[in-house]
Amino acid sequence: MPTPRTNRLAGEKSPYLLQHQHNPVDWYPWGPDAFEWAKETNRPIFLSIGYSTCHWCHVMERESFENEEIARFLNEHFVSIKVDREERPDIDRLYMTYVQATTGQGGWPMTVFLTPDLRPFFGGTYFPPESRNGQPGLPNVLLQVQRLWTIHGEEVLQSASENLRLLRAVTILPEDTNHPDVTPEILNAACVRFKTEYDPKNGGFGNAPKFPHPSRLLFLLRHGTATEDREAVQMVFYTCQQMASGGICDQLGGGFARYATDAHWLVPHFEKMLYDNALLAQLYIEAFQAGGQTMFADVARGILEYIRRDMTGPDGAFYAAEDADSENREGVFYCWTWNELADILPQEQFDVAARYFGVTHRGNFIDHSDPHPLPGQNVLSIHTPVLDTEARTLLEAARKTMLEVRSQRPRPRRDDKVLASWNGLMLGAFARAFAALGDPAYLKAARNNLAFLRNHLWDPATCTLYHRWRDGARDSVQLLSAYACVCSGVVDLYETTLDPQILTFAVELAEAMLARFQDSANGGFWQTPLDCTDLILHTKENNDGAEPSGYAVAVSALLRLAVITGQSDYRQAAERAIGLHAKRLRDQPEALPHLLLGAALGLVAPARVIIAGDLLSPATQALIHGAHADYRPELIVMGTSGCVDTFARGLPAVNEKPTAYVCIGNTCHPPTHDAEELRHYCNG
Repeated sequence: MPTPRTNRLAGEKSPYLLQHQHNPVDWYPWGPDAFEWAKETNRPIFLSIGYSTCHWCHVMERESFENEEIARFLNEHFVSIKVDREERPDIDRLYMTYVQATTGQGGWPMTVFLTPDLRPFFGGTYFPPESRNGQPGLPNVLLQVQRLWTIHGEEVLQSASENLRLLRAVTILPEDTNHPDVTPEILNAACVRFKTEYDPKNGGFGNAPKFPHPSRLLFLLRHGTATEDREAVQMVFYTCQQMASGGICDQLGGGFARYATDAHWLVPHFEKMLYDNALLAQLYIEAFQAGGQTMFADVARGILEYIRRDMTGPDGAFYAAEDADSENREGVFYCWTWNELADILPQEQFDVAARYFGVTHRGNFIDHSDPHPLPGQNVLSIHTPVLDTEARTLLEAARKTMLEVRSQRPRPRRDDKVLASWNGLMLGAFARAFAALGDPAYLKAARNNLAFLRNHLWDPATCTLYHRWRDGARDSVQLLSAYACVCSGVVDLYETTLDPQILTFAVELAEAMLARFQDSANGGFWQTPLDCTDLILHTKENNDGAEPSGYAVAVSALLRLAVITGQSDYRQAAERAIGLHAKRLRDQPEALPHLLLGAALGLVAPARVIIAGDLLSPATQALIHGAHADYRPELIVMGTSGCVDTFARGLPAVNEKPTAYVCIGNTCHPPTHDAEELRHYCNG
């Protein structure tokens, strides 16, 4: 059998790039070799951006990038570059902003045509292999761009210069360098805005396709609780119930798909992303703490069990994502036909399972991207939630059998790269889950993950955190989101353990983040260091996209560390960053919901639980769990040793017993040794 040909992507680590290593397209990875060849040959750059678990990226590869004629034309007239958006979110965000500004929409795969000096002049998303439903086919697009470049090259360059000015205008947004304060009125207005966008029938925001938007929900929950706005809180609870009952939630294996293609959460786009599940685990934990519904705790446990079972490496790393497709079809791993279910379950179990999950002969899912979709496919959702005790016993037996049978199917492809930013978010979720739910397996997962990050992505000699690790190698990319998300997760783990060595690492991360990314002149944080040479613009990543911005995560992490350490420069950096966008928080809160969380935290007086005593003592552990038991998101839990604030270091363990102090500002309740009394103080 002949050895398959390879292109330049064969030497890369990204699973997405490696998926394209055998394409007849003469792909380059992003880098100087491609840029220099484009300049030397005076060819435009064909930039294709996607990620390994993207369904429509697979479709475009099969239809176009494996097509010999299309590849030949690309190789003759363009310099073709492939980028994994998850490895280089800075590149993706820059050109996605251009595509959205010029076409009114965005998504992946993203296709952008650039001049040899990287200025965009035309772009879009998925292009079919031939014109379809009013959408131009890729061969026609390539032909038109090639003719335009050849015949009207000077006009294209002028247009590219104008596009760069446009891109600068929409990415480098006006900042109020007077650093005005964010007021409670701004938070109230954001809450009102989110309420107007709320879907009272199905929960969530907007229509199809429907994304969970966990940062908005976290803000509504926190603000609604703080202001006793029961309507806002109930919106969150109802949305959590609806999502957990829908097909967007994996009813057998736990975890959530990226979004629903419909308005009522039934049919997901089946890919599962680490960052979504990290944020949703946090949301369901906080919803459980705020409302006490065991369903929310169970959903959080399902997410974390899915991550531990399917998405954790032997050394504690969390993998990036799972594909929407298996066997070249979307969703086939997750869906069931009536006959498939009837073949594996006894009649009584089948009757209950079919009724509970809404399984019918007709099915509820059709893969519209496949010319020959499988018939009768059912996405599982909770269709009939109320069951008696006997039926629930039958359902649990059926569910176990179904999961065992499903595990024998060909699995969706797993993207096993390790991203620092996403690992930081999931590290924090496991730490918070241990604090709230008490399962020691969660603490073990968090500690193992921290050990991996320190061993493989952190260079202590230079205080440098790298972004991606895979197959024994890390990259050289420096991103604010990596430092911010890992720092936030480490602070979460510190608040759960009070381990002073963990706090020391959080401080090291914060100091490195400020040194590399802070705009010391005007405030705020750059998305990449200013010495990064392969971007045409340096921007401050403040809008939340598919995941929260590193800018917003940095703000919240610094505010929490400021309380723990007493370092006023952390608070000042966070407040300046918030102040730059006070006007946008008022006018466009839906663009910055995670920054709203930081703004809300910055408005409250420092609230601390300070625990003195032997950290390994069961009595100390009881106090730590007592401090985390109830919903007080503004409360910071800290110890008395290590690089903590001098006020905390002065508080003793009374009578040599583990002792807790609840302090608002510098005023404290009487010291207590009792976890229940501590909970009373925290809620007082």
